[in-house]
Amino acid sequence: MTNPVLVEVVRSGFVESVHRGALVITAPDGSVRFSVGDIERPVYPRSSNKPLQAVGMLRAGLTIGDEDLALGCGSHNGEPGHVEGALSMLSRAGLTEDELACPPAFPLHEPSMLAVAAAGKRRAAMNCSGKHAAMLTTCTQLGWTCEDYAAATHPLQKVIQATIADLTSETIETVGVDGCGAPLFAFSLTGLARSFGRLVTAMGGPEGRVADAVRAYPWHVAGTGREDTVLMRNVDGLLSKGGAEGVHSFALPDGTALALKIDDGAARARIPLLLATLRHLGIDPGDEAEELPKAAVLGGGKPVGELRVASGLFG
Repeated sequence: MTNPVLVEVVRSGFVESVHRGALVITAPDGSVRFSVGDIERPVYPRSSNKPLQAVGMLRAGLTIGDEDLALGCGSHNGEPGHVEGALSMLSRAGLTEDELACPPAFPLHEPSMLAVAAAGKRRAAMNCSGKHAAMLTTCTQLGWTCEDYAAATHPLQKVIQATIADLTSETIETVGVDGCGAPLFAFSLTGLARSFGRLVTAMGGPEGRVADAVRAYPWHVAGTGREDTVLMRNVDGLLSKGGAEGVHSFALPDGTALALKIDDGAARARIPLLLATLRHLGIDPGDEAEELPKAAVLGGGKPVGELRVASGLFG
């Protein structure tokens, strides 16, 4: 099945490029409300699955505050507060930065990167360091080994895999390695959307705690100028989490949820789709969200086009 065009790149009134993909909106009861493309084919959700991984850590027995929990769900900018938060979490668990399995990196946030460029890359600045710090904290609290915590065979990762299978109502058949070094489980976009819907409608428990923490501390999840932070600050009750390779998911407080995947992995296609989907659902994303940076189509250094959602996508 060839997925349809979701986003067009227009230059001087001419469609220059297109981004194909799949998108699903599920109703509060988990039924499919709207879809385009192959929504049942397993995909790697990348960092969109971090809230699900966090539910697994809580189910395993992790004791953690809400700010740390939000950071554990995040793909943060590496701003000073993000780095300090990850290091503080490690310190309270009796651990050091060297025990993080995620690779050293520069901050994603340009001003923060420029401020530390001379010092070089570090693990705590990597956007997944909060998740890894939370994983290590879980291991220390439960008496599990730390040196192999990122192995798919580790007890922590087995709990996370079982949790994701439960939340998505799917059997996990493909296990890979994410960019940060942690295990990555493939499942469908329908499963991803349904799992987000379950988190926002949970009455307490690990699912409810994760949803509440992420929405209470949206800066910890991404950071200055990032779409997840901006959207959650401007849309009441929204839970939003993006991932690499063109994946994104969100859920409204009533349990209506979205999951999308851009076939070619282009991140630039996500923001137009997210805003268009919110408007399709009758939600005003707010002025700040409308001003989120979108990929520029330039000619001679000046705007000569735009990225736009394919005509008729939502009817």
